[in-house]
Amino acid sequence: MEYHLIGNGKSAGLYDFDSKGIKYTCNLPPFAVPDAKATFIVDFKMCQAIHEGSVTVPGMWICGARPKKYSEMMPNWYMKHAHQIKEFYLELPPYVANYTDFNCGHMAAHYLCNKVGVKNLNMCGFDSIFEFDLFSTTDLFLNSDRSQANGVRLTGNWRPIWAKMFEEFSDVKFKLHYMKNTPKIKLPDNVEIITPKK
Repeated sequence: MEYHLIGNGKSAGLYDFDSKGIKYTCNLPPFAVPDAKATFIVDFKMCQAIHEGSVTVPGMWICGARPKKYSEMMPNWYMKHAHQIKEFYLELPPYVANYTDFNCGHMAAHYLCNKVGVKNLNMCGFDSIFEFDLFSTTDLFLNSDRSQANGVRLTGNWRPIWAKMFEEFSDVKFKLHYMKNTPKIKLPDNVEIITPKK
């Protein structure tokens, strides 16, 4: 069975709508993904945006530690959205310092490999593995610090987590869809880069 994880980077546009398999999204992708099984949410900012009504996230949600904390702080928010929250995923791998470093894509991929037991995972929209560009479509509706200094910090934190995760789940075939073959980390044999056909 093929699984698809659609992130928020520019390369999310490489997702093939004719793909067979089970689909998951991170936050709000740049386009609607019909029949997505669930959306992953990890940030206070996303919870706050949903709370104030500036963002609507359809379907079922799989939430991380910070949304759980938000639910405890804002029980009225939780009661309103409890029917959409499939579960809280609180696993933090030993190679991740804290939940702040464990971004939405990390949590989503770890959940799918660890909890669901996927063996084939297609990933689109995970540009920080390939480029310095940290643009995310969530930046269009949530204020994020994308300064050069913060970009260096984030990529410095995020890339090693990907490398360790690919090693942890060595029995999973990760298929990274990107415009070109330019990974910024050494990828093990279970990771394949798929570029668009010309």
